[in-house]
Amino acid sequence: MRIKLWLLGLGLICNYGFIKAQLSENEHFEINKNIDIYNSVIKELLLNYVDTLDIKDMIQSNIAFMLKQLDPYTEYIPEDEMSDFQFQTTGEYGGIGSIISMNNNKIIIVDPYEGMPAAMAGLRPGDVLLEIDGEKMDGKSTSYASDKLKGQPNTPVKIKILRTGETKPKEITIQRKRIHIDPITYYGVLKNETGYIALSGFTTESALAVKAALNDLIANHPIRALILDVRDNGGGVVEDCLDILNLFLPKGELLLTMKGKAKVLDRTYRATQSPLVADLPLAVLVNHNSASASEILSGTVQDLDRGIIVGSRTFGKGLVQSSRPLPYGGRLKLTTAKYYIPSGRSIQAIDYAHRNDDGSVSHIPDSLTTVYYTSNGRPVKDGGGIFPDFVVEDEKIPTMVYYMDAQYIFFDFVVQWRAKHPQIALPSEFILTDDIYEEFKAFVKSKDFTYDIQSEKVMRTLKNIMEFEGYMKTASEEFQAIEKIVKPNLDRDLNLHKDSIAKYLAMQIMKQYYYAKGELIYELREDPVLNKALEILSDKELYENTLRASLSETP
Repeated sequence: MRIKLWLLGLGLICNYGFIKAQLSENEHFEINKNIDIYNSVIKELLLNYVDTLDIKDMIQSNIAFMLKQLDPYTEYIPEDEMSDFQFQTTGEYGGIGSIISMNNNKIIIVDPYEGMPAAMAGLRPGDVLLEIDGEKMDGKSTSYASDKLKGQPNTPVKIKILRTGETKPKEITIQRKRIHIDPITYYGVLKNETGYIALSGFTTESALAVKAALNDLIANHPIRALILDVRDNGGGVVEDCLDILNLFLPKGELLLTMKGKAKVLDRTYRATQSPLVADLPLAVLVNHNSASASEILSGTVQDLDRGIIVGSRTFGKGLVQSSRPLPYGGRLKLTTAKYYIPSGRSIQAIDYAHRNDDGSVSHIPDSLTTVYYTSNGRPVKDGGGIFPDFVVEDEKIPTMVYYMDAQYIFFDFVVQWRAKHPQIALPSEFILTDDIYEEFKAFVKSKDFTYDIQSEKVMRTLKNIMEFEGYMKTASEEFQAIEKIVKPNLDRDLNLHKDSIAKYLAMQIMKQYYYAKGELIYELREDPVLNKALEILSDKELYENTLRASLSETP
């Protein structure tokens, strides 16, 4: 039955409807011919291949491979993944409100969301999930456990957990609810009476959340400027991005244009309401992980000279995705158009339409970019994301920090440390002492922690080349000296990278005690991008001259 359904699903491709009329006779023939060939190949494999085949997995893999030849954002979403897709757009689902993961072959609580049922019931990071509704979780996958924890709001789920430092498991009954992830990680007032809003994503609730936060800052605090932080914000619902822009820009102002292959998909968006704050000095913080709607927001602010952009060049995703229903409850999320911000420029940095001979794609070279101009005549370029008005590059994080994170070194240490320290200072006051760091170093050394560094990998490649070309005969001593320096040395590297490791460790401690908000508050204490924005906003002349100036050099 499953096989027949899949073949029927493939056959439905031939039912073009209104699209059929737009195809030439030859295109229509080629599509039908190749679908017939594909169906015949599948049939022959099922009947005659020596081993048993998982036809569902095979066909879905083929679909995924086909779509990846287009761009990373066009994808097939099967019915059993629709809940995750809907969560990405709405920020809502029914469940207990926690991220779970696999660690040491056990399913653990990783991140209970603040104010959600899991956190309210007292679940902590590191708690091992032993049972869900009486079913043991040994040998089960995280996706299986996640499905068991999710459910209709106002229904109970009974779990059994084992906590670090305790020997007796706990049984807890949690009432599921509609889980809503607040798109604002934190907002408040910083020095110099500057408001601050950190937006983690663009969901269907983002605009309302930003408006509420902004209204609170205006009504209850004497803010004289505002910082919008969209660093590490990968985008989301564009309509909410436009509604947020409308809080700062005049009614009727051009915000965004979409242009697709089919003219029926073209759209022009303008501000539809009077702004909430028309003249409040504004800074938008961005980095390499600010993408899509984050780039529309920062790029539109820049193009209309409404505020300054601070940070590093953004990701460069200027493609519009739309979803289309498919048979059997799935959807196709496909790229249908490109974004163009008010100056007329595209922010798309990678040319997926033209691939190299090996199938790879490249960034649009500077020689093919075009200069556009903001409302005040400042030059800006297309094809490379948003280039900030004030560049402050992201901090370079040592490779071993990523390995520590991936191998749960930070996480496991903090879980054990928290069992001994039920209370600590607030994120605005906490200090990671040398004693804590020494304790962490001892913990790392007690683990089977392995890591690699990029320079060592390069040295291995260089050695092969030097041996091939004969240079090792005359330069072996020099090579060995350098090789010794770049070889991983745990004692040396824990001291060499102490500042970066200690900062990340402190952030992990804050997150486990005070959730994502506490982690961010701690990180903002020493944030060069934020400090640069505060410096500019406090200098009225510099701020206004930046927006007025016609720069002599384009980015």
